[in-house]
Formats: sequence, C-alpha cells, structure tokens
Amino acid sequence: MSARAWLSAAALALCSAGALADAGHLVRDDAGQQVSVPASPQHIADAWYAHHALLMTLGAGDRIAATVNHEAGQPWMFLVQPSLRQALSVPGNAFGAESLLAAKVDLAFVSTGDRNAQAYQQAGIAVVHVGFKDIPGLQHTLLLTAQALGSDSARQRAQAYNAYLDKALAEVSTRTASLTAQQRPRVLHIASLNPLKVDGDGTLIDDWIKLVGGRNAADGLHGNLQTVSAEQLLGWQPDVLILAANAGNLADSPASALLGELDAVQHGRVLRNPAGVFPWDRYGTEIALQLPWAAQQLHPELFKDVDLNALTIDFYRRFFDYPLSTAQAARIIGGLLPQ
Repeated sequence: MSARAWLSAAALALCSAGALADAGHLVRDDAGQQVSVPASPQHIADAWYAHHALLMTLGAGDRIAATVNHEAGQPWMFLVQPSLRQALSVPGNAFGAESLLAAKVDLAFVSTGDRNAQAYQQAGIAVVHVGFKDIPGLQHTLLLTAQALGSDSARQRAQAYNAYLDKALAEVSTRTASLTAQQRPRVLHIASLNPLKVDGDGTLIDDWIKLVGGRNAADGLHGNLQTVSAEQLLGWQPDVLILAANAGNLADSPASALLGELDAVQHGRVLRNPAGVFPWDRYGTEIALQLPWAAQQLHPELFKDVDLNALTIDFYRRFFDYPLSTAQAARIIGGLLPQ
C-alpha cells in the first residue's frame, strides 16, 4: 500500500474511533503493537523530545504532565506552551514509574525502542511507541497520536495539518520539478560542530533536502547525528552548509581552520536553520515551514514571492494557537532565542 493510501485509510479509521470512546479504544502504534488506551487521556507523559510538537499541534500540549524537554533547551516550546513549566521534568528520557503514577499519568508516548516502556506498562500505564524517518511517517504518527487522544478535535487537527503539509509539498515539488541534477546544490546538514556531527541518508533531514531541490552531500553516510572528521567534509566539498540552530559557530569549532577551507565557507554559503517550538530541520511539525524556508534559501529565484515571516505567524496561529508577533517570527527564522 502506498504512503498516501495508508494515510487515507488511517484517516477513515480515525473517524470511526469515536465509537469506542466510552470504553477506551485500541490503537496500533509505530512499533506494530496493539495498545489499549483510555477513552480520553488527560495526563500524558511524553518521553520523545520531538513528539511534544505533535501533541501541541493537536491541541493537547496542556495535557503533558511529564516531559523530557527543558526550557533552557527549547525556550520557544515553553513560551508557546507555558503549562510545560508545571510538568514533571527529568534529565534524559527516563521517567520513574512511581513519579508518573503520582502525576496521575494515564498515557505515555515513548520513542520506538525505548527500554523504559516496560516499566511504565508494568505500572499500569498505557504506552504508545512513536517514531518516523520521513514525511509520510510524520503524517502517519500524527494520525496515530490523534487516535490515541481519542477526541474529534485531535482527529480534525491531524487531518488539517496533513492537508497543509501536502499543500506545502506540492508547492515545493511543482517549482523544483524542472531542475537538473547540476542545478540541485549539494547540501550538508551539520547538527553539531563540537563534536562534528552531520546527518546522512535514511533520515527526515535527507528527505527534505531532496524535496526542496538539493542533494545530500554526505555521500555514503547513513542515519542521524553521525560523527565525522573535518577532513571528511573537505572530501565532500558541499555547495551549501546548513547549521542547526544550536550547532554552534564555525569560528568556535576546534576544526575551524580546516572548515574554513570549504568552498561553501569561503563563498558565504553557510546558513543557520530556524528553530521554534522544535528545530524546524528535525522531527517536529514545523517541517511544513522548513520546506519553503530551505527551498527559498537554495533557489531564491523560484521562491522569491514566499513571505516566510507571514507563513510562520499563520502557522503558529493555526496549529499552536499562539499569536506570534512579527519580531518573534523573525527571531525564530533566524535561529535566535526569545527575547
């Protein structure tokens, strides 16, 4: 079954999920497990950093009772969803089962492969595994999350977001369709400068680089956050460097002298990625904004009419229920912290 067909079937399934609401309901999570979840979970533990953005998109951010995120690391998230400041917070991504019970947690989301899931299950908490590596996977996980939440509002918001993202994908694809291979710059996405880590194929980052008319310069590298040497970057010689918002500065890197030899650095083709509720370049719903931003950066002549500031303000109003100001939108787009 194609990804689009799967999403359509999942959307139909969501529409009928309300029939099970009174007695709770079953969902099949991203680990392939069938999980019985409460009819309307009110106190949620979220052990995957990126998944908070999905819950917020579905209007359920105020139900997060236990979080692995921190205001120092995700200040925009806590500004937009201030109730997180009252949530149980832990270092790392492992909660104590007793502390979750004390917080009245009735549903936990964990990343696929999380070894702590069993302890939560043994404490009687419903556990849903979530995880994805590409944009269709994000859309699938959003629908799954809405199904677990069990409300018509969450289902409607999931469908509205997926339609919004489909439109953004179609817009970018239409404008870049005629680009030749030579017109698609080789892009290297740097997640961290110290230590030096980049993102290879089989990742959401690789997905959006290709979708916006680029090529991933990390030839032969697989997965997220892979440690590499500065010499490897010189061998790749990317056309464009995109630094994650929190990657650090080239001048402060221990390998700054070698990195300074890159053509992209010498010709000023180094970009700082936006970051808001979650870094746009990684696994949150702001990927819908990452697409037009990255496309405009790589192909400004094709996307000169796109107003990123206006798009960001509209997105935050529509999906985060937050009245972002023009100045705040500009800081998010610039990868800057709130003032």
